[in-house]
Amino acid sequence: MTTLLRFAPSPTGALHLGGLRTALYNYLYAKKTSGKWILRIEDTDRTRAVPGAVEGIQDALGWAGLEYDYGPGKPGPHGPYFQSERLDLYHSYANRLLESGHAYRCFCSADKLAATREKLARTGSNSTYDKTCLHLTEEEAARKVHAGEKFIVRLNDGRLPVRPPGYDLVFKNLKDAHASLPTDPVLLKSDSFPTYHLASVVDDYEMGITHVVRGEEWLPSLPLHLDLYACLNLPTPQFAHLPILLNPDGTKMSKRKGDVHVLDYKKRGWEPSSVLNWLALAGWGVQDASSSASAKQAPDSTTLMTMQEMIRNFDFSVLTHRRSVLDPAKLEYINKHHLMRLMTSPEGLRALAERAQPYVKEAYPESPYSTVQYMEKIICALQGRIVKLSDIPTLGPFFFAEPDYASPEAQKMRQSLSGENYAAVVESLIARLRAAEGQWDATSLSHLLHEENAKTSLKQKEYMTILRHALTGMKTGPSVADTLDVLGPERSIARLQSARAL
Repeated sequence: MTTLLRFAPSPTGALHLGGLRTALYNYLYAKKTSGKWILRIEDTDRTRAVPGAVEGIQDALGWAGLEYDYGPGKPGPHGPYFQSERLDLYHSYANRLLESGHAYRCFCSADKLAATREKLARTGSNSTYDKTCLHLTEEEAARKVHAGEKFIVRLNDGRLPVRPPGYDLVFKNLKDAHASLPTDPVLLKSDSFPTYHLASVVDDYEMGITHVVRGEEWLPSLPLHLDLYACLNLPTPQFAHLPILLNPDGTKMSKRKGDVHVLDYKKRGWEPSSVLNWLALAGWGVQDASSSASAKQAPDSTTLMTMQEMIRNFDFSVLTHRRSVLDPAKLEYINKHHLMRLMTSPEGLRALAERAQPYVKEAYPESPYSTVQYMEKIICALQGRIVKLSDIPTLGPFFFAEPDYASPEAQKMRQSLSGENYAAVVESLIARLRAAEGQWDATSLSHLLHEENAKTSLKQKEYMTILRHALTGMKTGPSVADTLDVLGPERSIARLQSARAL
């Protein structure tokens, strides 16, 4: 049987990091097993639907490079891929449950249900419904339907078939959790739309899903879903529930909190490969001591991994049961090193330069220094310093505009330097650079600077600080030789002359 998975978000807002990790794990397992995966939109809760959310989800998945095989915009044998277009199917299965006695119609109003819950709670009962409508005869229920009374369809939890206990690929053998479920859970709402429970079971069966990979928040609902499979006499897929991701302060990540939306990471210039690497390792736990010697060893939480390496190494058996904190410092480390990897090939460097260009043009719209070729030189000069591409304008503003010698940083630097030494160093270097225009590369310039420094009585730090102030007006940055190399002869000499004049 071909492995088939699904990622099934609700269109209730932007895709967040937890959702992207779920999509990633679906993608990894599908690719590892030569299977397919589906994007299914679970839009049965019309009150929470957000316009444009589906397009946002598709945009986020596209940016991350997680291309689904079937779904919106990619027709296939399992459609339609919006649950709101599959209502007849849910009604058909609800009727099967009604006919078999595994479900019944409930005509109680919202006010009556609320009053019933309060009454049961006061008596110390764990029940949430008193099963009033279960005792209606078929004729009474039919009369109410014919009269136009609104109803919901409930599962009759008093007639559940015997089934094996639940098993999860991550959490392994599960304890019975029926006590945490509401009494006779609702399957079909009064607006004729299904609840998540009925819709997901029906769709996973009808679409032929072999593995359901979803968030831990659905683990308490697994007994109900297994009951529905048993009541409908349907084969069950394998389940894998992913532990929840936490913010650094230990709070749960959610769409309602900022800084977790995937497209925000796109806007801020993070590498999609780095974000996926970061998310993949959040919860990719360590080998259990009780495991056999041949069991896979999970990678460290900052291991650099390509997509192919993630696919090859992915295994549900090494996912931790614990909730995982997403540490931003780890993303910085991973992103920085992913960038450095890309810089090692001409193709990767060109791609980085093309993607960095818009950030420079936005920060310095009037600057003529933003060609792709120029950006390549800047990226090489700043390598090891760049955490993300959007940092380039702030890491090296002097590459795109003239130094701001009036800034507090530049003025403080200048006050620490001897005016006599400053003038002598700059004057001497101008003369050497004019004669060195034919040998303008970082290595040659580094030798030249070493020779010039040796002619003075200055320590290297003071000598380079004078030149760093003259060329950039900033205390930190790439080496002076790399800075000269990027600026080129004409701009370098012009800056030294401007600094000398000041």
